[in-house]
Amino acid sequence: MSSGDPGAVRATFTDMAHSTAEDWKIILPEAVAFARALPDRIITHLQLLDGDFGGFPVDRLTHSLQTATLAHRDGRDEEYVVCALLHDIGDTLGPYNHPDIAAAILKPFVSEANHWMVQHHGIFQGYYFFHHIGLNRDLRDGFRDHPHFARTEEFCARYDGPAFDAQAETLPLTFFEPMLRRVFAEPRDSVYKAAFEKSA
Repeated sequence: MSSGDPGAVRATFTDMAHSTAEDWKIILPEAVAFARALPDRIITHLQLLDGDFGGFPVDRLTHSLQTATLAHRDGRDEEYVVCALLHDIGDTLGPYNHPDIAAAILKPFVSEANHWMVQHHGIFQGYYFFHHIGLNRDLRDGFRDHPHFARTEEFCARYDGPAFDAQAETLPLTFFEPMLRRVFAEPRDSVYKAAFEKSA
């Protein structure tokens, strides 16, 4: 039975400190199935950006798709393109720290370089507009010596920054869906990885 079925078998503890191996034999398969459906939830959440302009020239979904389109057309690999697609997925839940949301979702599945790029793109993108809103546009200079500085600077200059053109090519979400599913098919690193693999 599915985990949403009120008749499904459930663990019996009321305090996790008192959980048993038998409880976790029930929970782990459910956790694995839930993890496998992550791409579906990501796609659903991306769709929440559709029609949300926030005053920008294009809505947030179009911006995300256009950023990914630019990266794809420039020959970037699938992982990079998926990072471009998801870089602003945190806008709805993290208006004060949206890059952190995207980076947290991507972290188990992408390289350290791509993760760092997504996590810091907000500060780097600020170079182009922070001075218009009373902030320091040069905040990115605090990372000047970081090995991923140039990568993140380039991401903003070539893909994120120019992706606000309502007339530009914007590939549909369906085009990127297979890439997204491949990138999220298997985590590279997670504290839960071994337990999930054993239970799969």
